[in-house]
Amino acid sequence: MSLPKIVSLALTLLFVLFAYFQLNDPDPASWVPIYGLAAAACFSVFLGRTPRYYVFLVMSAAYLIAAFSQWPPEYEGILFGEMKMRSLNIELARESLGLVVCALAMLLMSWFVRNPN
Repeated sequence: MSLPKIVSLALTLLFVLFAYFQLNDPDPASWVPIYGLAAAACFSVFLGRTPRYYVFLVMSAAYLIAAFSQWPPEYEGILFGEMKMRSLNIELARESLGLVVCALAMLLMSWFVRNPN
């Protein structure tokens, strides 16, 4: 199996896991589709049924814009050691980080589609 297929499958599984974790979030109706779309996009690269590379670039830009708009007014950290929400700023920072991961993955998928070898 080629590197793009391995990476796209790994990212598909990661985003499915992210979507699953959001089921306990106060607003899963927003976050499950966000991560679900990223998973579907990565899975399309795995299957070789991809849209043009610039579709992934547009998705990456949209995720980045969302990440910047989601950034907390006061950064208090992310606190990976605990899963409970200690403050809204920490939750916003985590959500913003998740959107950045989506943006980077879409950028990578764009590169894989543009340069299949």
